[in-house]
Amino acid sequence: MVLLADSWLNEFWDWIRPADSWLLYRINQDLQLPLLDYLALFFRETIFWTPLYLFLLVFILWNFGSKGWWWVLAVILVVALSDLISSQLIKELCWRLRPCRDPDIAGTLRFIINYCPASSSFTSSHTTTHFAQATFFYLTLRHTSSWWKLAFLWAFLIGFSQIYVGVHYPFDVLCGGLLGWLIGWAVYKLYYRQFGLLLL
Repeated sequence: MVLLADSWLNEFWDWIRPADSWLLYRINQDLQLPLLDYLALFFRETIFWTPLYLFLLVFILWNFGSKGWWWVLAVILVVALSDLISSQLIKELCWRLRPCRDPDIAGTLRFIINYCPASSSFTSSHTTTHFAQATFFYLTLRHTSSWWKLAFLWAFLIGFSQIYVGVHYPFDVLCGGLLGWLIGWAVYKLYYRQFGLLLL
């Protein structure tokens, strides 16, 4: 049930829509490349990143033992909180029509996937979940290698793909990223308080 789809929220969506739509068009149309069309299809899919998750699991458990198992549980908590807050709370409270379902602009967009959920566009749950994970990965593992900064590039590519294929506005992705950062940081603080740094 949508609780906050009232006039003030609709007025806010109408207020940001011109800038949001303009940026959506620039990303969806002006940046189109055959290679990017192909890659965007995969970046959005969890199964595409399965090798990365398996690598992380082996890396953590191999190097950190029992503390690593708590790290894995913390990642599960990050994902669960991200889905609960973004998909089950915010999407229900702050309804926004997805660009791929908006009859006013859908006809002007390129769609390279046959997928357009009926759920609210705000916030992007894909982006929230992956930025939350990226933040947690970086904060807990940054002492082991500077390469963990690339986790944010990974999350950015997923969020960008959501705009590129036309299922989210840029503002949905931006707010999803900020929300994900906050969730990842909060779980990191909880983990750090209990287990300290992960050091090789």
